[in-house]
Amino acid sequence: MRTVLIACGLAALVHMVPLFLPRNMPEQELAIARVTAEVPNRLLLLKPLKQHPKITGAELREAAELLLEGAPAEAQEFVEEAERREPGSVETQLLRARVCRAERMERCVRESFEQAARLAPADTRPDLLWADMREQDGDLEAAAEAVDRARKKAPGELALHLRYSRLLSAVGRSGEAEGVLRALASRLPADQLLVELGLLRAREGRTEEARAFFTQAVEQSPRSAVAHYHLGAVQFQLGNLDAAEEELLTADRLNVADPRPLAALCAMQAKAGRRDAVRVTKMDLERRFQGQAELIREACRMDP
Repeated sequence: MRTVLIACGLAALVHMVPLFLPRNMPEQELAIARVTAEVPNRLLLLKPLKQHPKITGAELREAAELLLEGAPAEAQEFVEEAERREPGSVETQLLRARVCRAERMERCVRESFEQAARLAPADTRPDLLWADMREQDGDLEAAAEAVDRARKKAPGELALHLRYSRLLSAVGRSGEAEGVLRALASRLPADQLLVELGLLRAREGRTEEARAFFTQAVEQSPRSAVAHYHLGAVQFQLGNLDAAEEELLTADRLNVADPRPLAALCAMQAKAGRRDAVRVTKMDLERRFQGQAELIREACRMDP
């Protein structure tokens, strides 16, 4: 036992040595800051870097990222220094927009986006960040407009078309949303198109039609975990708990790395008051997904 303790002590000392060695490179301070949990402690490490002669714009932006949550004013100083050292960087302008948003400086946010658009008019990143911010604020119309601009710049990006369709659906423009999906028929796998059409119907509350699309997707691709998952969810909405359980268990078997099918099953069993079934499903979730404690707790919560 004494030998083991000595070995552990030596190992700890070896790992602590870098903390006491002279450090004169920004990446060393950044590496320590990345594993430092408290923002005030990160700030103590990072603040001297702002005037470091060897620091790059990318490193200054990383320092700002590390301070964004908790110290946005100090993060702004790093952004300004990054812009001074590397003028004309789109990345710096997008980071500035996020920092200004954290400080509730709307004019600064807009100016940062305008500058980013001038620097790189064909870049989709400003549009997508703007869409993210507008979506967070609940302005889905503005988010849809921004994603539409992005998809026109990058028409080959299927994810942009799908996001645009979902946003159109969310603001009640269902016909346009379906039109966007139908236009992708030659580019999307048949089962994925059917799933997207089913999700569109589900968002509209047209549950029976959604089930029909998900059923077709399962028939088209019996090994699609996604199709079985969504079919299970809509079966539950229609009151078919046994059918829902079968589909969710199938989705789980087809993709054992995804906790969502079992979590959805646990939630359904809890809502139906099947306490014994909830205990079994929860035990399976806890055994297989030990890092998802919050998800499991919320999914399997039973009413008193």
